[in-house]
Amino acid sequence: MRTRTSTLLVAGLLALGLAVLAIVVPVPLVALGPGPTFNTLGKVDDKPVIAVQGLPTYPPSGNLNLTTVSVTDHLTLVGVLNQWAASDRQVVPRSAVYPPGLTDEQVQEKNAQDFSTSEMNAESAAVQELGLPSVVAIADVVAGSAADGKLRPGDRISAVDGNAVADPAAVNNLLQATKPGDPATVAFTRDGAAQSVTLTLGSAEDSPRGVLGVLLARLPKDGTVTVDLGGVGGPSAGLMFSLGIVDVLTPGDLTGGRFIAGTGAITADGVVQNIGGIQFKMAAAREAGATVFVLPAGECATALPAVPPGLQLVKAATLHEAVTALNDLNAGRTPPGCTA
Repeated sequence: MRTRTSTLLVAGLLALGLAVLAIVVPVPLVALGPGPTFNTLGKVDDKPVIAVQGLPTYPPSGNLNLTTVSVTDHLTLVGVLNQWAASDRQVVPRSAVYPPGLTDEQVQEKNAQDFSTSEMNAESAAVQELGLPSVVAIADVVAGSAADGKLRPGDRISAVDGNAVADPAAVNNLLQATKPGDPATVAFTRDGAAQSVTLTLGSAEDSPRGVLGVLLARLPKDGTVTVDLGGVGGPSAGLMFSLGIVDVLTPGDLTGGRFIAGTGAITADGVVQNIGGIQFKMAAAREAGATVFVLPAGECATALPAVPPGLQLVKAATLHEAVTALNDLNAGRTPPGCTA
């Protein structure tokens, strides 16, 4: 009897220990779900998301909301089971969101840099779409490249080897005749001060010419456009930022007074790129009141099975296609959508 009692006691303690572990010990999983949405035409913390100085603006109406994905971290086994049971959540390995080898702080820094690059790309794409006079700026610097440590995001390039440049294509044209190892002198402005630096051009796998190792963007020659979203990071807001900038800088309402939401990364020359979490972003958009959702053309196959009732999908492969689609919607024409 004593042996049986001891066995039951040990089993009970073991079960209690396992229960405690299931409640308090985190597992290497996170849960994804619908995140908050933000109107790029509105304000955050009493500040306009898109602020313009030195350029004519036209106060818009309606909504052009960017959408986000929420991430629930530090899950325990019990927490994972609860998330699995939720119809609007998806449990994935933590490494899918937080790259191994990086601290949480480093991930946050990367997200902040991604946001800064996304903001500049969005501005560049809008400047190109509107045909505004522009200057060349650095959106990002490739680690280990010729420009690493010598040029920074935000630097405005005025000339390469003494030749004035007005857009990214002009910089690339001047580098066509170079080869890796050649010197190149870049004149630029940083924080209002003119500077220059001579770099030894690097190489790229897909090109025989020399490369600076930077991503270039267009900024308005006259005036400034600033995007401030209160610290929200990541690249997937680029398309909606661009649409918001276009709307603010052009007469009339790109939205037609509608509640439009969307997502998609964007390059400096206006190419819309795929992103993840489309099902969560559509759910968040519809919950917030959106009736139209703009998304990358390449995301249609993922979006169609999960589109909420009452949400019209509008696809776009470029910023120009997105602007044209919304203008079509305002004119009573049917814009390109997703089809099975």
